[in-house]
Amino acid sequence: MLGTVLLLLALAKPACPSPAGAVSRRAEALKRLLEVFGMEDPPAPPAHFKQPPQYMVDLFNTVANADGVTKNPDILEGNTVRSFLDRTHSEEMRFLFVLSSVAKNEKILTAELHLFRLWSRVTVGPKRHHFCQISVYQVLEKEQPDTPGGKKLLAARLVSLQTSGWEVFAITPAVRDWTEDESSNQGLLVTVQSPEGILLDPPPLQFASGRDHHESKKPMLVLFTDDGRRGASLPTGGFPDIKPQAPDLPAEMPVPKLVGSRRRRSLNRLQPCQRHPLSVDFEEIGWSGWIISPRGYNAFHCKGSCPFPLGENMRPTNHATVQSIINALKLSEGVSSPCCVPDKLYSINLLYFDDDENVVLKQYDDMVAGSCGCH
Repeated sequence: MLGTVLLLLALAKPACPSPAGAVSRRAEALKRLLEVFGMEDPPAPPAHFKQPPQYMVDLFNTVANADGVTKNPDILEGNTVRSFLDRTHSEEMRFLFVLSSVAKNEKILTAELHLFRLWSRVTVGPKRHHFCQISVYQVLEKEQPDTPGGKKLLAARLVSLQTSGWEVFAITPAVRDWTEDESSNQGLLVTVQSPEGILLDPPPLQFASGRDHHESKKPMLVLFTDDGRRGASLPTGGFPDIKPQAPDLPAEMPVPKLVGSRRRRSLNRLQPCQRHPLSVDFEEIGWSGWIISPRGYNAFHCKGSCPFPLGENMRPTNHATVQSIINALKLSEGVSSPCCVPDKLYSINLLYFDDDENVVLKQYDDMVAGSCGCH
């Protein structure tokens, strides 16, 4: 996959004014590049400036380096995290999240309701409460949720009234119902009760709503999914601080004194297999309007010769060693020398706005050449 990406990026980068054929190739290259990123069309940038939820920004920074390369591969459950803001904008503790952007092939792993709890109202008298129970229900009957069968309990928790901050509730069964049958999505209902289970009206605590509170405190649904995409079987994982491979030429290997392009071609043939930088700039591609982070990344690419005999610094496979010997001794016609290719690949992460202006964190396998070898 990485080789395909590199070719497409080279085609996607415009040069001088080009004829219709080159323009068509560029359009086709960008289309293929979108396929690598699992999209048919690039999402439209938000109509107005939007601040992504801090939770999603923090999650990206925990999972990835500033350039998007995965540093903690075991944190994410699945390869996609989607965030949805509440669509009711109501002061009542009713919440609705539209999940139409979730693809049919995505497996729902975990769903969380994130609510920001405000400082509790002061209560006085003998019935003053220090704790209360928060219950989250899946609404089954939108108009009559309090009737028998009108709602289903998803989560309940006893909390102190002396603090404020985020409360997170697992609501996976409800979201699985909604993605299987979109018409069943009647939203969520949250109630506040005494520790004995008595409904408190008015409730001694409130959650920030989507209407009157700061963007950073809006109710949010966070969905962890897996779309089934998997990369090659090369070793993968976190991205350590690897210095680009640059083995020195043997001291006894003379560099011929050639001129112009002949000299450069000869030098390229003599350079051993190693990793070279390859910058991917999303602004140059035209994607900076919908991608939040990173602005680009270094994909690296592998280039150089695999001369006989292959040393350990070439990281050869046994097959490559045998092929090198057969090629050097001319034991069989048409057998070329081994190729310089990535032998370790790493994933990158994109934080972006989808078509519904929801913020998505998605991890893509096999996007960075971690090291090169002769294969």
